[in-house]
Amino acid sequence: MIRSVVFDVGETLLDDTAEWGRWADWIGVPRHTFSSVLGAVTAAGRNNAETFEYFRPDFDLARERERREQAGLGEHITESDLYDDVRPALKALRGCGLWVGIAGNQTAHAAELLRALELPADAIATSGQWGIAKPDPGFFAKVQEFAPGAAHEILYVGDHRDNDLRPAREAGLQAALIRRGPWGYLWGREPDVQAEATWVIDSLQELPGLASTAG
Repeated sequence: MIRSVVFDVGETLLDDTAEWGRWADWIGVPRHTFSSVLGAVTAAGRNNAETFEYFRPDFDLARERERREQAGLGEHITESDLYDDVRPALKALRGCGLWVGIAGNQTAHAAELLRALELPADAIATSGQWGIAKPDPGFFAKVQEFAPGAAHEILYVGDHRDNDLRPAREAGLQAALIRRGPWGYLWGREPDVQAEATWVIDSLQELPGLASTAG
C-alpha cells in the first residue's frame, strides 16, 4: 500500500528549459552549445553542475547564483514552467486520499517560489532547506521523516536514475521514474531501470490509478 507520494522538482514537475537557457546566457555561451555539453555530461553519468566547468574551470555555482540574484536575474519559477500534467495529477492523488509532497535538489529560495504557485501538495521542502542533497542517503532519510508512512509506503517520483531511482530504492522506498527531460529519456528504457523501478511512466497522470491500487 502507498500512503505518500513525494516528487522531485526539475524535469519531474518543472520543465528546466528556460532555467538552463538563463544559465547559458549568464555565462555567455550559446544556448545550444551549453545544452550539448550538458547532454554529454549527463550521458557520462556525472553531476550536471560539472557542465559549467567546461566553460569556466573555476566556476563556483553558489557564488554565481548569488550574483544572479543581485543582478535581478535569479531563480524564476512561474506557472509556465510547470508541465501540463502536474496540477491534475497532484490533485487526483490527493483525491485518492494520498499525502502529496515535493522534495528535490533546489535552493531554499526555490521552495518559496514553489509555495507561491499554490500547488495541490501537502508540503514542500528542498535540499537547500535540509542541508543535504540527493543522492546522499541522508536526503532520503529526510524524506521518510517528511512523509507519512513506513519507507515501503512512500513512493518517490523522479526523472534521474542515479539521484532519484536508485537511492530511493536503496532507502527502502518505492520509486517511479518518469520518462521526460534528458535523464528520463536517456535511462527510462534501460532494462536495469525497468527492473529497479516500481513503475516507469510517461505522464504523472498515470500515478493516481497506479498508486491507489498498489497492494
